[in-house]
Amino acid sequence: MEPTTDRALGRRLRERPVWQHLAALVVVPLLATGVVTTSSVVERARDLRVADEAGALMRAATELDALRRAVDSELLPTLTRNVTRDPHEAAAAGFGDQRPRLYLDAVNNVQLARQVTDRAVSRIAPGSPAATRTALAVQRLRTVRSAADQGTSSTEALAQLYLGLSDWLAHAEEEVITRTTATGLSDLSALAVNDVTLVAELTQQASREVPVTFTARVLTGASQVRARQRSAHVIGTYREVAGAASELSTAPMRVRWAAAVGSEPAQLLAQALGTETADPGHLSGPQLLDLAAASAQRDRDLARLLETAVDTAVVAIDAEQRTAAGRLHVTVLASLLALAGALAAAVVQGRWLARALRRLAAAARRIGQGELVEVPETGPREVRTAARALAGAVAGLRQVREQADSLARGDLAGALREQPVRGPLGEVVQASVQQLVRAVQQREHLQTELAHQAAHDPLTGLPNRAAALRLLSRALERTAPGGATGLLFVDLDGFKAVNDGAGHAAGDEVLREVAQRLLGCVREGDAVGRLGGDEFVVVVHDVPDEEHLVQLGSRIVTAVHRPVEVAADRATGAAGRAVRVGASVGVALSHGGAASAESLLAEADSAVYRAKSRGRGRVEVFDDALRAELAARSDLRSALREGLRRGELTLHYQPVVDLGGGSLVGYEALARWDRPGVGPVRPDVFVAAAETSSLVCDLGRWVLHEATAQLAHWRAQRPCAWPAPGEGPEPTVAVNVSGRHLADPRLLEDVADALAASGLPAHLLVLEITETVLVDDPVATARLQQLRATGVAVAIDDFGTGYTSIGQLPSTPADTLKVDRSFVASTDPGRRGLVELVVRAAHTFGLRVVAEGVEEPEQLQWLREHGCDTAQGYLFSRPLPAGEVAAWALPTLGTAVV
Repeated sequence: MEPTTDRALGRRLRERPVWQHLAALVVVPLLATGVVTTSSVVERARDLRVADEAGALMRAATELDALRRAVDSELLPTLTRNVTRDPHEAAAAGFGDQRPRLYLDAVNNVQLARQVTDRAVSRIAPGSPAATRTALAVQRLRTVRSAADQGTSSTEALAQLYLGLSDWLAHAEEEVITRTTATGLSDLSALAVNDVTLVAELTQQASREVPVTFTARVLTGASQVRARQRSAHVIGTYREVAGAASELSTAPMRVRWAAAVGSEPAQLLAQALGTETADPGHLSGPQLLDLAAASAQRDRDLARLLETAVDTAVVAIDAEQRTAAGRLHVTVLASLLALAGALAAAVVQGRWLARALRRLAAAARRIGQGELVEVPETGPREVRTAARALAGAVAGLRQVREQADSLARGDLAGALREQPVRGPLGEVVQASVQQLVRAVQQREHLQTELAHQAAHDPLTGLPNRAAALRLLSRALERTAPGGATGLLFVDLDGFKAVNDGAGHAAGDEVLREVAQRLLGCVREGDAVGRLGGDEFVVVVHDVPDEEHLVQLGSRIVTAVHRPVEVAADRATGAAGRAVRVGASVGVALSHGGAASAESLLAEADSAVYRAKSRGRGRVEVFDDALRAELAARSDLRSALREGLRRGELTLHYQPVVDLGGGSLVGYEALARWDRPGVGPVRPDVFVAAAETSSLVCDLGRWVLHEATAQLAHWRAQRPCAWPAPGEGPEPTVAVNVSGRHLADPRLLEDVADALAASGLPAHLLVLEITETVLVDDPVATARLQQLRATGVAVAIDDFGTGYTSIGQLPSTPADTLKVDRSFVASTDPGRRGLVELVVRAAHTFGLRVVAEGVEEPEQLQWLREHGCDTAQGYLFSRPLPAGEVAAWALPTLGTAVV
């Protein structure tokens, strides 16, 4: 019975009409299409929700920014009203006879500013994402206004209350913008939101500049110091953000940004506040109030800029919303069309199509698998027509395949020569191929140009740092067993003097000429690259021995030292002439390619550093001794860092004596380290190790705090040698500052922190900078000018050992020159004459002179005869621990201290 039943079931299935079979086949694709459609609809709906949420958050950010700016606008009139209430406080702030009028104006301005704030609050709808924060802000605002109206709070307290509320609103605004970015926007919308973030930060700093500067003007004492620090921070942050236009995502936004920060009110504020920052107290209280109008105009300009940024972001988000909605419609429509087509095909098919359809389906399956087979033309006319159409499509696909093969082979011209497919489809395909060929050609051309620009220095045409390291890495990888690859690090000597004396155009010309000379020194196959500044590298393949690299380095030193003819520089007025630079070369060698490119570069860098320290214009090889020295220095640096943390270091103080009156004029603070288990470590050893990393900044920061605190303590205790009141100026303390610490932007903050912590007046602190740092570091002069502007004195240490010209002294930002001990101890007439010349030149330009290392009475007598101001050395005292300074007394000049 079972076989008979199976045959009957199979016969009934075969006898069913074709449309029923097709309907059964359509069920599964129909279900799959439904699942895909549902998933797509859900995804597009999510995109719509994201866009809606992002738009609402953007509007909330705008509302919060308007409220924050309104709160900031209340600060200035409120502080003015508070100051002008009290005649004494108004007079101290510089208002004088204007107090009654300014008080009435301030009362009116307070009411107007509060109305603006209240309108900003009223514009925030209850359902806005900013509503909760607005309610909290209103509560705090009522508290602040109440404190201001009672008239019992100090000006500083009112400023802190308003600025605290402003900071809270700014933080709330940043949180809203951050939530916008976190909603999952597209890259374009995210960039627009980032623009809003940058503009919002600019408006935050701009609206505070005049109020915080006014606060610093009207306060006194320690409160004024804190207020001025905050004012300088706000003004500096505004300038930093105002210069960040390049971070904006679009050119129109950068243009509007430039217009806002470059407007006449903005320029007026920048000039006035810049002068006030450089010279605190330069502007009077009324003058600062006069800046309020310019500040308000600039704030309105920046507010419009923020509105533009927000509008741009909202437009991008709305575009996403429309795109999401369009995708949803297309998805639904496409799904319905697919279902309708499937059902129509099932209805149209029938019994008469069965056999022809099976053959046609077989051919179609093979074509769908990528086989371009012949299509049989059998069955009813309609089926034959479909077969012919499929055959024509196959023929067209063969032509498309031939074009694709040509493209794959890179035969772009061949792809265009292929016979295109006939009809509209053929026109579209041919146009696509033509466009693709053009795009590929343009891309190849652009890639070639970009690759060259990304890998080469634009000034010299040499491989840049990244490309040079890649060349070195490939050279090391190709090094055969037993072979060697060499690296020469070429650092120019005296290049800064060319830039300063002949101009930067001449410097560029020198760099281009040096690059050509380096190329002329190397073999074919070797590579020359520019790391940046005046630093070059030479990668040498298949090095026979170390001597070959040394000889190459010597040839480079000779070639670079030849004169370079430079043209006249119109910018500096320098005439055309011949200039010279030198070169120091460091050599590193890798056998068998064992080293990495970075480590080999570090070794060559260490070798060139040794070449410079040994007199410049030399070739030095990185050897085992230097490797051991670097390892020992690394260990010493780690031990020093730990010793600094454990408090193992102390300061000794060497007195500085006035040679005219024989009185104490100051101390030089010198770090000492008694390393546990090792003993005393020479300062030149551990300081040199610290200078190779940022550890020297930590060490300098510690010395600043220790030395200023110690001098402040002595001022209160008055040790034995301390001058009596009225007998002379108070002694100073001198602290050595390394070149790395001088280049650190935090140095100004470190000095201010040390002075604030100790309470020491700024004019009693002297910062000593070596002459070589002043010559080698381009930013040293500007940084020293900033330090002197704070009231700190600057001394140039080891003067005479560097390359500073006497003619540069008028522009040197210093108060004192310290003559190196090697000149003081020398009996050579030339060196004695140089000391005499330095003393006369320093006095001519208003500088004082300190002689270092005075050990003999004859040296002292000679210095006094030639007008040297002060001196230090073992003749007076060796460096003393802080505990022994109190008992030290000035010796009789000319008698050594034992």
